[in-house]
Amino acid sequence: MQDLASEKLTTEEGVRASPVKKPTATKFDFMVVSNRLPVDRISDDGDEKDGWRRSPGGLVTALAPMMTKSDGAWVGWHGAPDETVRPFSHEGMDLVPVQLSSHEVELYYEGFSNATIWPLYHDVIAPPEFHRTWWDSYRSVNKKFADAVIRHAADGATVWVQDYQLQLVPRLLREARPDLKIGFFNHIPFPPPEIFAQLPWRREIIDGLLGADLLGFQRPSDAGNFMRSARRFLGASVKQQQVHVKGPDGEVTHIARAQAFPISIDVDQIRELAANPDIMERAKQIRRDLGDPKTILLGVDRLDYTKGIGHRLKAFEELLREGSIKVEDATLIQVASPSRERVEQYRLLREEIEGTVGHINGTYDTIQNTAVRYLHHSYPVEEMVALYLAADVMLVTALRDGMNLVAKEYVTARSDDDGALVLSEFAGAADQLKQAFLINPHDIDGLKSAILRAVNLPPKEARRRMKLMRKQILDHDVDYWSAAFLAALEEKVVRDDS
Repeated sequence: MQDLASEKLTTEEGVRASPVKKPTATKFDFMVVSNRLPVDRISDDGDEKDGWRRSPGGLVTALAPMMTKSDGAWVGWHGAPDETVRPFSHEGMDLVPVQLSSHEVELYYEGFSNATIWPLYHDVIAPPEFHRTWWDSYRSVNKKFADAVIRHAADGATVWVQDYQLQLVPRLLREARPDLKIGFFNHIPFPPPEIFAQLPWRREIIDGLLGADLLGFQRPSDAGNFMRSARRFLGASVKQQQVHVKGPDGEVTHIARAQAFPISIDVDQIRELAANPDIMERAKQIRRDLGDPKTILLGVDRLDYTKGIGHRLKAFEELLREGSIKVEDATLIQVASPSRERVEQYRLLREEIEGTVGHINGTYDTIQNTAVRYLHHSYPVEEMVALYLAADVMLVTALRDGMNLVAKEYVTARSDDDGALVLSEFAGAADQLKQAFLINPHDIDGLKSAILRAVNLPPKEARRRMKLMRKQILDHDVDYWSAAFLAALEEKVVRDDS
C-alpha cells in the first residue's frame, strides 16, 4: 500500500497536511473510528518534525500496534475546528481526519454527546438536555464519519467504531457497505430502559447501534440494558445475547450480538514505570514534601460530576471532625484534571469542589500539615505512577463509571502487593477487582467505614487482597481486551430461528 504523505504546510489560517497521492484510491482492511484521532497537535515550540505526538490512553495503546502491523487506518477528528487536514501517516499509523466546524463541535460534541448522552447514560446524575438542533448536528456529523470509512474501507474490511459520540455510524455503514464486518464498543455505561426512555431519539439510537455485528460493553449489565431497550423500543427479536435485525422488507439482514468486554490498561507500561528508580525516588519525595504522613490517601479523576469527588471529600471531612483520622497522620491528595470547562455544569462543579477543599483545609490544617492537597492539573503518566507508589490508600468513589482505569493502574503499580483500594460498586472495575473495599458512595457512613478499614489494614491482609487483584489485571490487560473483541467479531454466528 502507498504511504500517506505527512509533510505539513503552515499558514496563518492553520496547519494543513500536504496532499496525499490519490487518497480516494487508498483502501484499508481494518479501520478504527473514534471521535478523536490517536494523535495530538504539538505546540509551535515542539521539536518533532511532523507536528504530532501519539495520544496517551489505553485505547491508543491497545490498537496502535495493529495499525502499524496491518493494512489499517484510524478515522477521527484531529482536534481543531474549522481546519482542513488531509490523510497522513504518523509513527506507522495511517490517519484519516474528519473535518468539523466550530458550530459542529458546539452542537454535536459539547451539546448532544456531552450534555445529552453523557448525563443520560450516567444515570441522570445531572439532568440531560434535549435539543433538536443538537440531534440534527449529531446525525450529520455521524454521517461525516461514516462517509470517511465508506471511502477508504476495502471490500470485506473490518471496522471497529468506538463510543457514544458515534452511535449512528454502524447503521450508516451497514446500509452503504453491507460487505463490511462492523464492531462497536461503548466505553461508558448503557442505561436501563427506564432511563433510556427519556431520550426523544431512542429508536434512532438503538437502530443505529444495531447496524453492528458485535456490540461490546464494559459490564454484562450494560449489555443486558441494551438488549432490553432493543426489545422495548424497537420490538426487536432478542434471543439470549443476539438480536435478529430485520430490513425494510421484514427479512433478517444480520444478527447483532451484545457482550461484555471489560477494557483494561497497558500493564507493561505501568509496571516498567513503577520499577523505574527515578519514579520510585519521586514517590519518596512526594511523601517527604507532605511531611511524611503516616497515611496518604489518593483520588485521581477528571473533574466530572460522575466521579463522586464531593462524596469523597464529605466522608474525609467527617472522619477528621470525629477524630477518627487526624490531620497530623493523614493527607488526602486529590488530582482533578480539567474537563469540559466551557460547559456550565462543569464550571459550577469546579467552584463547589474548590470551595469544599478550602473549607476543609481552613478548618483542619495546621502550620505543618495540610488535610487536602488539591491539584487541578493534568499530569504525565510518570507523575501519576509516582503518586500511585506514594499513596497507601486509593479512593475511587464514582457515582457511575463505565470502567475506571485509574483503579487498575493503581493496583498494577503496587508491585510489592501493599496498599489498599476503596472502590465504588458503580464502577465497572468492581466486577474484576472484588478484593477491593467495595462501597456505595451515596452511603457516607459506609464509605467512612471502608476508608478506616483500608487505612488500618494489616499488612498480611493487604498483600492477600492486592495479590489477587494484580493477578486479575496482569492476566487481562488491554491487549487481551482488544484481542478478545476482535476474535469475537470474526466468529461466525449460527442463526437460530427456532
